[in-house]
Amino acid sequence: MSLAGRFGVNRHTIRRALAEMAQDGLVHSRRGAGVFVTTKPTDYAIGQRVRFHQNLRAAGRTPEKQILMTETRNAAEKEALALQIAPGEAVHVYEGLSLADGQPIATFRSIFSAQRFPDFLTHLLQTQSVTSALRKEGIDDYIRATTRLTAKQANATQALHLRISEGAPILRTVSVNVDMNSRPIEYGHSWFAGDRVTLTVYNP
Repeated sequence: MSLAGRFGVNRHTIRRALAEMAQDGLVHSRRGAGVFVTTKPTDYAIGQRVRFHQNLRAAGRTPEKQILMTETRNAAEKEALALQIAPGEAVHVYEGLSLADGQPIATFRSIFSAQRFPDFLTHLLQTQSVTSALRKEGIDDYIRATTRLTAKQANATQALHLRISEGAPILRTVSVNVDMNSRPIEYGHSWFAGDRVTLTVYNP
């Protein structure tokens, strides 16, 4: 055991210390993955306003987003329906990772109409912000219209990005965001690490 060598004690001492810390709620173990420091879940508000950075700062956390992938392709049937566009019409896809204090809390995928927002991905790569990119495309404000929450288990890719074990509990949200004329602008999926966030739903 590497901890025993690092601190110059025997393995029984390390096991006893970890067991006591687990009993006090300071660490928790996952079979096949190891022992992890227990962190306080991040409060994440789900209300009309869709602002990741504001949500995290309000919770006293430092927000960060990493772009994992962007592409333009034909819309799938559900995507076209959610965005109220023609089946097969081009859409922009943005996949990324949301972090709080440097710890990944969610992966996400957002879909936008390429016809309505032709330069969205260019603006996104320049600004690193969906809100700023949409503003450059003429959307000054937008709100959340619907959100559905479902409990899931992390697949291999999600587990890798979130640094959790495959099969660990995650919360999936599926949402549609609209402009101030109630026209859909974004169809999004997020997968939150189940033990790292507390989702709070606010009525409009």
